[in-house]
Amino acid sequence: MVATALKTLRRNGALALATAHGRLLALTPRAPHFVGAYPDPAAALAAVPKGRLAGYDNDAVVEVAFASMCRVALWDYPVILWLDRLTRPGLRLLDAGGHMGTKHIAFAPLLDVAAFGWTVYDLPAIVRAARARQAAGGLPADLRFESDLAAVGGVDLLLASGLLQYLDVPFTAFLDRLPTRPGHILLNKVATRDGASVTTLEKIGAARVPYQIRARAGFEAEVAAAGYRVLDQWQIPSLSHLIATHPALGPSTSRGYVLERV
Repeated sequence: MVATALKTLRRNGALALATAHGRLLALTPRAPHFVGAYPDPAAALAAVPKGRLAGYDNDAVVEVAFASMCRVALWDYPVILWLDRLTRPGLRLLDAGGHMGTKHIAFAPLLDVAAFGWTVYDLPAIVRAARARQAAGGLPADLRFESDLAAVGGVDLLLASGLLQYLDVPFTAFLDRLPTRPGHILLNKVATRDGASVTTLEKIGAARVPYQIRARAGFEAEVAAAGYRVLDQWQIPSLSHLIATHPALGPSTSRGYVLERV
């Protein structure tokens, strides 16, 4: 019992030290990549100090990591596999949160992207930049960009790679805004945890952006209630994150899902 108590004291002491260190760094120019823990994205956004860039819909954030996002990453391969399986002539694909068509560009050497009617939906600042780059010949001409879901039209396949952690509404609310419910959904890089959902603030360029880590059980129940079953899923260990200011919450688990409408 004494040994167990000593281990507990050491663990609690190390956790308290890590918490204090993370919160102290958060006040300096060397602030950690993830800081703060809030109940929802709105509360996280409200916590960004005045004078700091806040949110993803910002011209200063658009170009951050664009080149690296145009390259295939290890976690893209399950998505490429399922896109290849699900493709058919005339398939209407909505790439939600697709930035400036980065997945279309990355996947082109490995997949017949021309087989899809590929529409990218993203925030107004990103869509403005994408249309300007496309007009200058810097993006594929067959990409279509929209910042209004009402203008998207019918959707057969929804691709959301890296969207859900930045989505400020429940996933089902996002689906309800689509003109039609897609038959299949490919989700990737979904940040989850075994406890309650929590939103932190991620450092992207000079901005702080709400980053939601969803309760896995609640999210999967939400998916089932929306009328979808899970065909496949995977984990991405390299995209597990720890909130430096709140290490007691534990690391997140990044997941991918293939969903089929029942």
